[in-house]
Parts: sequence; C-alpha cells; structure tokens
Amino acid sequence: MKNEKISEKYSCVATCPMRNVIAHFANKWSMLLLVILDEFGVMRFNELSRAIPDISPKVLSGHLKTLESVGLVKRILYAEVPPRTEYELTDLGRTLIPILNQLSEWGREHLKDFQKPSHKR
Repeated sequence: MKNEKISEKYSCVATCPMRNVIAHFANKWSMLLLVILDEFGVMRFNELSRAIPDISPKVLSGHLKTLESVGLVKRILYAEVPPRTEYELTDLGRTLIPILNQLSEWGREHLKDFQKPSHKR
C-alpha cells in the first residue's frame, strides 16, 4: 500500500521533480559547468575545457548540449572564420545558482565527514 504510493510518486521522470532534475543535469560535470559559467560569465569552449582539465572534449560538448536543450545554457554561434562559439547561463540557469551555492557550502562544511574512512556518521 504505502510502497505503491511511493512507487507512483517517484517512478515517472515526467512527473517527479527530483527524477526530472537528476535526469537532466544532476551530475558532476553539468553542475560544475553551471557554477563556472555563473562565476566567469560568457565563455568559449576552450576556456571551459581549460577550467575543467579532467573532462574530455566529447563529454564537455555533450553536457553543454544537454544544458542548452533544457534551457539552462545559451549557445551563441558567431559566423566568423574560424567560427566562434560562446556559452552563457540563461535566466533559468541563473535561478539554479543559489541552490548550487547552498549545496557547495554544505559540502565545504561537511568535507571532513566525507574524508573519514569509516562509514559510520
């Protein structure tokens, strides 16, 4: 009975806010890209790549496309030779920044807890 209600509540990505968020951008790269774009503003692909040296170009490109498709990042393509592409947060993307900053603050406060070898917390 209770488990059926729980299952209904969290089973569908389209209707469950938590699953919807997780499905679109709750991963280490996307959240980091949002925070970096907030801090530094408009950035080119290579600047983002240098800011996160351990992300591959293919993975970076994929996450930027996903963030653009859900309306959190705006991609600006300039018709120049060679072509220039810049990325920036959308207004919707900016609404996530206070939440991500709170998550980051919580992480700073509890970093020592995560570094303990014991799983007892």
